[in-house]
Amino acid sequence: MLTSRQRARLRALANSLEPVLIVGKGGVTENVVREAENALHTRELIKGRVLETALLGTREVCDQLCAQIGADGVQAIGTKFVLYRANRDLPEEKRIKLGR
Repeated sequence: MLTSRQRARLRALANSLEPVLIVGKGGVTENVVREAENALHTRELIKGRVLETALLGTREVCDQLCAQIGADGVQAIGTKFVLYRANRDLPEEKRIKLGR
């Protein structure tokens, strides 16, 4: 569970990110979950986008992905959402430092 200070730091870092995960009308499919897993394994922090044609809302997509892959939902605004999951396998210099 992230503290409000950690969440604010992650939101600031995610500001400049481009969405790497797109969720369409199919919703949270097996492929979407797999792509989210791969992206979080390499980056720790990702931004996703929910298309207007999707049947689910942005918060619902974010919550479903978090539950399935064990990530933390940082933010869900409009059609964009941000996910974070620490990766202990990354070299120290590439990991996101959150503090306490």
